[in-house]
Amino acid sequence: MLHVPHSSRTIPEDVRRGITLDEAALEAELDHITDAHTAKIAAAAVSRCDTAPWRFVNGLSRLVVDPERFPDEREEMLSVGMGAVYTRTTHREELRPASYEGQPLVERYFHPYAAAMTEAVADRLAAVGRAVIVDVHSYPTERLPYELHGEGPRPPICLGRDAFHTPDALLSRAEKAFARFGGTGIDSPFAGTYVPLRYYGQDPRVTALMIEIRRDVYMTEPGGPYGPGLDALGEALAELADAAGRTA
Repeated sequence: MLHVPHSSRTIPEDVRRGITLDEAALEAELDHITDAHTAKIAAAAVSRCDTAPWRFVNGLSRLVVDPERFPDEREEMLSVGMGAVYTRTTHREELRPASYEGQPLVERYFHPYAAAMTEAVADRLAAVGRAVIVDVHSYPTERLPYELHGEGPRPPICLGRDAFHTPDALLSRAEKAFARFGGTGIDSPFAGTYVPLRYYGQDPRVTALMIEIRRDVYMTEPGGPYGPGLDALGEALAELADAAGRTA
């Protein structure tokens, strides 16, 4: 399953009214925070796979809710105003008032998204006895102020792993598939990967890996068009998906 949570720039109008940025500042923030064209990378991979993996693509911007955050005090990004509902921007400026009540957005968007992703994983477990989640992201070449752990290496491809859900074999296949882009790193500048909370730390049949692609590999930063690197990334992601799909 290819999970693409941060590729959209779409913000419903009623949600937009709760954001304090003007239109120009909001567009600039979307340039920085959106994992641009990652849905296209996933689509390119599916078109090349021997057996097409499922795609789970978020149709809304992460400025609505971020489905990959913990929805409670466990989330470390709360310290910079970027929990499930963001109140600060990538440059630590106000996005929403500090007093903003985000729970209605969590109820309206976060929980249904989590339920749908959980159901998709449950379907795979029922059908084939296992589920492999490949989380598709991108990140900027230069560190942004919101990053809590951005002082380390910024390789062309960062692989995020989880001690419970990322087997060594899956990590090795990813390193092989993405070696052509100039190097891979592990858990720097971003670590971990997404697993629905029902299975998180509980069910070893659910394995997962995060792919973080440095944006200069395939696009003009911060929010410009993609280039020929996108097709090559689609090929590498297809190679990984096929290898993961063949392994019981």
